[in-house]
Amino acid sequence: MLVVARIRGILAWRRRERAFRSEGVRRLYRALRRLPASAAELSGLPEPAALQARFDGVGRGRFLGVPADGFAQSGRMQLVALVRVGLTRTSRVLDFGCGCLRGGYWLIHYLEPGCYFGIEPHAERLAIGLETLLEPGLAERKRPCFDHSPDFDLAVFGERFDFVLADSIWTHAAKPQIRRMLDSLIAASHARTTLLATYLPAGTPLGPDYQGDEWVGTSHESDVPGVIRHDLGWILEECRRRGLSARELPEPAPDSQRWIEVTRA
Repeated sequence: MLVVARIRGILAWRRRERAFRSEGVRRLYRALRRLPASAAELSGLPEPAALQARFDGVGRGRFLGVPADGFAQSGRMQLVALVRVGLTRTSRVLDFGCGCLRGGYWLIHYLEPGCYFGIEPHAERLAIGLETLLEPGLAERKRPCFDHSPDFDLAVFGERFDFVLADSIWTHAAKPQIRRMLDSLIAASHARTTLLATYLPAGTPLGPDYQGDEWVGTSHESDVPGVIRHDLGWILEECRRRGLSARELPEPAPDSQRWIEVTRA
């Protein structure tokens, strides 16, 4: 019976793969994935007020990489954005630059155990999230996995993810760093993986397209704040060169930034 079930599973998988060769089917699939998140899908999550109060206790008077005002709601906004593009509780998610778990807090609550992965070079910020913001026992139950790699490598876990989140990363990362991130996305993804990243568009009168080679803003190596902008056309072309499709989403992103959705072309 196990052999029969496996054969049926393989045949079903092949039928899905053949169906997804049709551009019409792919468009329908992506449209259905963007249905608004229902209350039922987000049921059982904590109220934002308690998380905001805990963050205020450690985040006022010191900068932890994100604005203190609206910390809890901005993190929940990341979860809602992922749900709108197809996230389920069994999805495997990589939170790149997870910091003190502004978005990670909600994802760890939402996802099944073992489904959340985070990369954060700033060990102190991550420790604050784990020790102060997460409720006691939550990490033990949900088993999140973390890495401190600073190399913009999404493949450090040796996993293939359903979703990659990069909130407020491309607003600080230089173009060579974004290129390394996109290169590693191929090794850490499968045919229907989605990367959601935020960015700030460049151009008159918004601001210049950043041409430097170094990270701008606070990090594990710097206490100097700052943000940068990238030309949307440059992002789209870098994705195209790697066989990826990218587009800007209309939904609002945290901190007045904009969402970019990247998928396999």
